[in-house]
Amino acid sequence: MKIIFVFALLSAVIMGCENGQDKSENDLLNVVTTTTMITDLVQQIGAEKVNVDGLMGAGVDPHLFKASEGDVAKLAGADLVFYNGLHLEGKLVDVFERMKSQNIKTVAIADTLEHSKLIKSALFESNYDPHIWFDIANWKKISVFVANRLSVEDSKNADYYKENATEYLTQLNDLQKEIATNISSLTKDERRLVTAHDAFNYFGQAYAFDVVGLQGLSTATEAGVQDVQKTAAYIIDHKVKAIFIESSVPQRTVEALKAAVNSKGHEVSIGGTLYSDALGDQNSAEGTYIGMFKYNVNTIVNALK
Repeated sequence: MKIIFVFALLSAVIMGCENGQDKSENDLLNVVTTTTMITDLVQQIGAEKVNVDGLMGAGVDPHLFKASEGDVAKLAGADLVFYNGLHLEGKLVDVFERMKSQNIKTVAIADTLEHSKLIKSALFESNYDPHIWFDIANWKKISVFVANRLSVEDSKNADYYKENATEYLTQLNDLQKEIATNISSLTKDERRLVTAHDAFNYFGQAYAFDVVGLQGLSTATEAGVQDVQKTAAYIIDHKVKAIFIESSVPQRTVEALKAAVNSKGHEVSIGGTLYSDALGDQNSAEGTYIGMFKYNVNTIVNALK
């Protein structure tokens, strides 16, 4: 019933937009985004030429996010909607499909990545891991894609978007170098990352980490006793020093994991909180993609080496 109601609301809002509402009060391109990572990216590239309205804030889990009536109105009134895709925003999939049928311009940033660059998973609905932002190489390609898409929608400012994208790519190149140098201080055996859920596989692939998530790729199902015991055995077998909680996932399962490990005579600490499915507070360094990545890597390296 709720999905039917959302569709009815969406249709009503669309009809209102078609009946004479201005495209934008200040003639800026109105862009609605889902995750905080995408919101930051569009702000970096669009800057003063776009009005960006992100649906999700710091600490919000996109796997579980449900659109409110206000969110549906924002989506329906947008000139352009950017979302992750690959079923990351699982509860919005039907809404996005409905929007496409109503000719609202919705763009999944994952569509620009070749399937060969995606990590497959037989345990997730889309069969691909949706946490694509944890490989900077992916984010660079997505940055170009977003700039091109903004340029198509707002051609008079195309040069502006492409210049901003070029500058942002330089920052991402610098980030790659800094991250690689920082991680190089860890030995191969120290590169074992145990977190609340399986969000860091792209990061692990890029930087040769063995990644273990207590929960699966989605947080929709909680970890069970067997998951805790299996992960505890891994930690003990490989003498892992620290495990990590995540800002958008309840920490109780990681605390249960720590207790299970310690009860077996192996000391493991909680190495800190990582940003996985959401950035930090908007006014903090971790509220940007680059700041988040630096913070995560510093936290990981300091806890494991």
